[in-house]
Amino acid sequence: MGTAAQSLAIGWEMYDRTGQALSLGMVGLFQAIPMLLITLPAGYLADAFDRRKLMMLSLAGATLASLGLAILSWYQMSVKWTYLLLFLDSLFLGLGSPAQRAITPLLIPNKHFENAVKWGSSLFQITGIVGPAIGGIIISFNIQVAYILSAFSSAAFIIFLTTMVLPSASKIHRGDMLGQIVAGLGYVGKHRLLLGSISLDLFAVLLGGAVYLLPIFAREIIDLSRVGIAPETALGWLRSAPAIGAFITALTIAHLPTIERAGKTLLWCVAGFGVTTIIFGISQNFWLSLVMLALTGAFDNISVVIRRVISQMSVPNQMRGRVQAVTAIFVGSSNEIGGFESGLVAHIFTPVISVVSGGIGTLIIVAAWTGLFPSLRSLGSLSSLKVER
Repeated sequence: MGTAAQSLAIGWEMYDRTGQALSLGMVGLFQAIPMLLITLPAGYLADAFDRRKLMMLSLAGATLASLGLAILSWYQMSVKWTYLLLFLDSLFLGLGSPAQRAITPLLIPNKHFENAVKWGSSLFQITGIVGPAIGGIIISFNIQVAYILSAFSSAAFIIFLTTMVLPSASKIHRGDMLGQIVAGLGYVGKHRLLLGSISLDLFAVLLGGAVYLLPIFAREIIDLSRVGIAPETALGWLRSAPAIGAFITALTIAHLPTIERAGKTLLWCVAGFGVTTIIFGISQNFWLSLVMLALTGAFDNISVVIRRVISQMSVPNQMRGRVQAVTAIFVGSSNEIGGFESGLVAHIFTPVISVVSGGIGTLIIVAAWTGLFPSLRSLGSLSSLKVER
């Protein structure tokens, strides 16, 4: 919740201070670069060391970075320092990301894991709804409070982690970090189902990411005169819409049996994500835009559940940290790189062209992946997944 509020505040403040779409893209770039640098080594650390302590160290750094952003904002210091702190914040978060992803299978019995992912997704989407909504209210009064809220939330997470007791699990031998990282990359490359699922998500998010441009849509493109709300409030609702759609979907599928024909479902959902992104890009109606963003969240949530089950349940525990690191690079950094791509295209052309072309690109990727990864297309029930050595 705190991270979502901080993300909203950063986008609003950077565009408010610079007035340039490229600055929103630069936010994404400075968050993506450290993810690319740290995530693979972090995957090795997650397989070799205590995952819980690694997460606590990661969150401590993120707490300090959020407090630093609040100070920079208060004194209106150069945006160059803001970019630096965003770089450090992403670096710390990337350090703990593979460990966090790899912990879940240790806490949930295999037969309940798919359902646990569904419910976990529901809880995550609640924070995605509440965070931007709170952030939209906060930035209309005092933008620095959003950064402080993020710092408080990550500090609270550290306290929660001190109460967690993990079951003992096998770890890899420490040393030869480069060789162990290469082994993780080789594992992903060898297993086509795993590679196809995470690379599909990478390109879909990379091309279809409209979230970073929402401050521009709220200020300049969407007609707010008919609904009579301020741009700050509209931005909060627009940022919350994908999470609302995802939450409703997650809550629905959590009550349903295991997903059958998971491969085809994944492909259709990513295609739906592309179509709704295109419609959002050409819409100037607030309510239509809100619905389309909600649908992007709904489609994305189903694809996330399928991909997460594949990437965790088909992988042995001693390899999960490194595989989740590869997944984090494919998926996590694609959000930020996609934000840079969207901002750059919007700067060269227009925000509308940026969003619409991204949606079209997503549809092209789905068509290509349908032919390139037959094992993904033919995947049946998620409950039939087995650990691949």
